[in-house]
Order: sequence, then structure tokens, then C-alpha cells
Amino acid sequence: MEVFEQLKQLIKQKDKQRIVFPEGEDPRILTAVSRLKQDDLVEPIVLGQKDQVLALAEKAGLDMTGIEIVDYQNSPDFGEMVEKFHERMAGGKHFQTMEEAEAALRDANFYGTMLVYTGQADGMVSGAAHSTADTVRPALFILKTKPGMHRISGSFIMERGEEKYVFADCAISIDPTSDQLVEFAAQSAATAKMIGIDPKVAFLSFSTHGSAKGPQVDKVAEAAKLFKEKYPDIPADGDLQFDAAFVPAVAELKAPGSAVGGRANVFIFPELQSGNIAYKITQRLGNFTAIGPVLQGIAKPVNDLSRGCSADDVYKIGILTAAQAVMEG
Repeated sequence: MEVFEQLKQLIKQKDKQRIVFPEGEDPRILTAVSRLKQDDLVEPIVLGQKDQVLALAEKAGLDMTGIEIVDYQNSPDFGEMVEKFHERMAGGKHFQTMEEAEAALRDANFYGTMLVYTGQADGMVSGAAHSTADTVRPALFILKTKPGMHRISGSFIMERGEEKYVFADCAISIDPTSDQLVEFAAQSAATAKMIGIDPKVAFLSFSTHGSAKGPQVDKVAEAAKLFKEKYPDIPADGDLQFDAAFVPAVAELKAPGSAVGGRANVFIFPELQSGNIAYKITQRLGNFTAIGPVLQGIAKPVNDLSRGCSADDVYKIGILTAAQAVMEG
């Protein structure tokens, strides 16, 4: 079954999740939220000036019936939200005055994130008209990371027919430590479970079980050791070269006795450069569909779109975000 069909079935088992879309004056967003509402998958919340949003929707021939549109800058609760945001920032280095807090909440991503923080929304999707930093920064300031986590990561779900794998980190952390790789692996295992994969985690390297030496290998081997200690119920191994992790015959030669050798499905890359290159090679040469980046490790679901995204991309990331909310609920 395709990933998004699995996710649709998952979210239909629970009450519909409320997902906020801060970029309500983008036609791609409105096309997606109209479809999500009509398909009865999520309850979208759209931020923007109501008359402009409705005018854009009418021009595009979109049905916005039953979709909540919030003119957040003129909302009756704007002052209350500023106060709550100011309280959230207390003791930090940023937004320490009420004036700074109010200026921040004039930004749709900050306001949308506050809706998630206060429980008025279950997740957020943004990035069609904003950079990744503009989407992620408010989430880190307001929502912060999940308990026990200190960094976030970006995974890709790689799909080709019945084949499904999770690659991480491919989007966020340039040169993670061993401890951070452990967190990314735990986050990615949760993403795998969300799409019906029983996770088997490979910490990838250019070395298999110490066949090469160097600090890069040591980092990966240490991450695998720490992960096994912290998450003994999730099969994992490392350091592993990709062929030892993926091909059973190679695993028998290079990594006999490995808990995941030849059958890994969650691949943790030693740094961002290799992860980003690998998912794009897999996508372009292997004809896999790359779904993501799926932002992992944030306390509540927030996902980032590409500024070149299509309405269909927005629709799918809306489903993915709702599924994360269901899993975390």
C-alpha cells in the first residue's frame, strides 16, 4: 500500500486533526486545504485576511465551505496570544519586551506556531512562501524539542512500489555528534512505525565493524553502541557500509551476526552531506519517490514545504502532519 494511503487510513481512525496553514494567501495552499476538507481528512485553519483569502479562492474556483480562516493580526485574542508568547519566552535571550513579542506575532509562522502550542491546532504546515529557517525557528522557540531530545532532524521516506525506507538526517544537522545520531535514529524509527515499517536501524559509514579507522568511523560506531543501550528493543547496528546493511549476501561476508545486516530499512547517515546526496541519488537514479523532509524531534508536528511545491505537495504534507499528530496523541 502506498505511504499516503496508509497515512489516510491512520488519520481516519481518530478525530480529525486541526492543521494550521499560515500562508493563506497562496493559491497552492488554498487548493490543498480545500481538497483536504472535501476529502474529510483534516480540519484546516488558514491564516490571512479573510476577504483576500476568499477572493483568491473564488478566482481559483475553490470551495472553502467549513474552513476556518483567521485574520490573526485583527483577531480578538491577538493581545492574549502576545502575552502567552511573552510568558513562553521569559528567561530567554529573545523577545523579552512586549513590543518584541507583539512584533514577532505579526509574523504568520509565529502566530501559527502559537496556535499549536496553545492546543488550538494539532500541527502546522508552512514554507510555500517562506524559507526553512522561517518555518523552523518559531517551532524551536515556542514548541521546542520533544522530551529527551536536544536536536531536530529531517528524514525522507523513500518509496518505490512496495519498497519503503527512511533516510536521515538529510535536511538539518550538518555534522552531528554520536549523541545526536542516536536521537535522529530514535526519531526516524518513530517515523518508520508511522508508515507501517518495523524499524531496523543501520548507522552508515565507509567502514563495516571497524574495517577502516578514523574519527568519522569512531563517531558512527559509538552512536550505534549508545543506541543499542538506550533502545534495546529496536534492532540496530553500526558501523555498516551500505551494502552490508542492505544486501544479505554482503552482510554474511562483512557483518556476520549483525542484528540488521542485509535487511536494514532505516538508514542513519554520519553527516548531512552524505544523507542529502544519498536521498537525491536514490530518487533520481533509483526512481524512488522522496517524501519529505519530515521534520522530526519537535515537540508537536511542524513540517516545511519547498518554495517550489505544488498544491499536491501541500496536500500530502498536510496528511503527513496530521498522521504525526495522531501518532503523538
